[in-house]
Amino acid sequence: MWSRFRRAGISALVLPCSILVLTAAQSAHAALGSAPLTPPSDASVSSRVVQPASGSTQGVMRSEASAASSTSSSSASYTVRETTFGNGTVVREYLGASGAVFGIAWHGPQMPDLSDLLGSYFPQYVAGVKAVRAARGNARGPVAVDGTSVMVRSGGHMGAFSGVAWLPSALPAGVSGSDIQ
Repeated sequence: MWSRFRRAGISALVLPCSILVLTAAQSAHAALGSAPLTPPSDASVSSRVVQPASGSTQGVMRSEASAASSTSSSSASYTVRETTFGNGTVVREYLGASGAVFGIAWHGPQMPDLSDLLGSYFPQYVAGVKAVRAARGNARGPVAVDGTSVMVRSGGHMGAFSGVAWLPSALPAGVSGSDIQ
């Protein structure tokens, strides 16, 4: 029976699964390095403008109105967009002056879809996770992926996940990876 299913079923399953994978890939919104995610209808979104303090990596919160009125320092400011999903998970996206996301942080009871959050950097993350786990003998645990183009820290356990990701080359002046929280 299994061989008959295998002969008939493999070809019958390959096409629908391929279509599903292609459809999912086309509908994904890449965030890191591009535009912010489009939140689902059950999510709440807030944002604030942050101006890095001169000479340090600590940010100073400013209102959007005062940031808009100050043109001399607004080029170094960035926006933190916080989305709280219906399941309680919070995702913060750090947007540069161009509107592109240069950093992401997340925490909550469920792991967000990292393929959506990391976008085109997701394959580098997956390769880094595989390398870390191989070095640990496939043991699970917190992961740090230090790539040349993307940095990711992720960890947690059921009910409490957290992580950060950022693009070192896209960080605005006065901002470091430790500012992504």
